Amino acid sequence: MYFIDVQGTLISDSDKSPIRGSREFINALNAKKIPYMVLTNSTKKASGEFYNFLCSLGFDFDFSHYLDPLMLLESHVSKEAVAAYGADEFLEVLRKMGYVLDYKNPKTVLISIKENFTSDEFAQIIDFLLGGASLVGMHETSIYAKNSKRYPGVGAILKMLSFATSCSYEVVGKPSVAFYDEALLMLQKQNPDAKFSDITIISDDVKGDLGGAKEMGMKTVFVTSGKYKSADEIVPFLEPHLRPDCVFADMQEILEQL
Repeated sequence: MYFIDVQGTLISDSDKSPIRGSREFINALNAKKIPYMVLTNSTKKASGEFYNFLCSLGFDFDFSHYLDPLMLLESHVSKEAVAAYGADEFLEVLRKMGYVLDYKNPKTVLISIKENFTSDEFAQIIDFLLGGASLVGMHETSIYAKNSKRYPGVGAILKMLSFATSCSYEVVGKPSVAFYDEALLMLQKQNPDAKFSDITIISDDVKGDLGGAKEMGMKTVFVTSGKYKSADEIVPFLEPHLRPDCVFADMQEILEQL
């Protein structure tokens, strides 16, 4: 059984095209009736819209096999008085979901990803947190890759803000326990006996997605088709117990082992 990441794993960070072997891997799981979930930290499109985008690329799976952080957000964050930071598309999605954005007296600071955070934004966030607002991340990715550049991910930003203010934070998407628990519940609709120890998770985020999954007992497969150019950039520097069980170049190499 599988949990499968999207950006950098199924689709390219550079042009959003399917990565070699990714559609074929999903087709093989369908043909062999192997249970799986497609898990993404995408927040720039509404859940149904991003799912439809993946389908338009030729990925053949039902929406019941799909989970993103927006689908859990309402159970984690009140819609009242939220200071949200991220791409313009993310802020528009929040408005459409009924969230009231407040940059004067917010109750919650909500962090998603963008490549152009400013020092003034960080200063404003720190003031809100020191004033009592809670800190929530849409996910906890280590690195954000876009336009052939690599930026600090939401996880890195959350840790910076936590260090600066001594506040704790909550995470909605991967690799939070709540997110993986929800994914397991959805997977159990395909196989009622599914447990984390039965699941292999595939991702290009070895620090974020895979580290948290490994601590929950999942088997981990790291693909170097996304954030990292090679395993040598990151794997030797991980704690031994958090290193991936396997490393592959892309989904095609995994498909050949299926």
